[in-house]
Amino acid sequence: MSQAFFYNAIFFTYALVLTEFYGISSNRVGLYILPFAVGNFLGPLLIGRLFDTWGRRPMIALTYISGVLLAITGYLFARGLLSATGQTIAWSVTFFFASAAASAAYLTVSETFPLEIRALAIAFFYAVGTGIGGVVAPAVFGMLIETGSRLSVAAGYVLGAALMLAASIIAARFCIPAERKPLEVVAPPLSAVG
Repeated sequence: MSQAFFYNAIFFTYALVLTEFYGISSNRVGLYILPFAVGNFLGPLLIGRLFDTWGRRPMIALTYISGVLLAITGYLFARGLLSATGQTIAWSVTFFFASAAASAAYLTVSETFPLEIRALAIAFFYAVGTGIGGVVAPAVFGMLIETGSRLSVAAGYVLGAALMLAASIIAARFCIPAERKPLEVVAPPLSAVG
């Protein structure tokens, strides 16, 4: 849920932020979304393997600390210290880590369930997270952007950062160490005998 809130709040409203606060024309918004998308792609590609080698628990906890980057970016945004390019670079770096965290988190959640219900588990967690984060976050941020107040939008970023940091703490404490283990060892199938 924290990742879905964080991701959807930023990604689905970034075009509004660019047009409302930076004066970017709508036909140029894609130029700012593209680097953001590249950061999202490169994170899982370049650091994804560390979740299986170094470990799920430390990597999810570490990458969810991308909430700190979100809070810093929110502060700089509120103070008017970022240009549209600076904001895009900040989001690209933040989501380099956050996207890797999200990818691993969904899979790690499903790994804790037996094989027979694993697909249902991942579908359920994805649906709940996306339902909350994908519906609530863009609506909340749309209202915050409508105020025209950088401080209001930054407060939303701080909320997203707090959710990510809470998830980081939860992952550090409760994440199941599944790295370098067959899934049947992590969660034995319901059909396992003996």
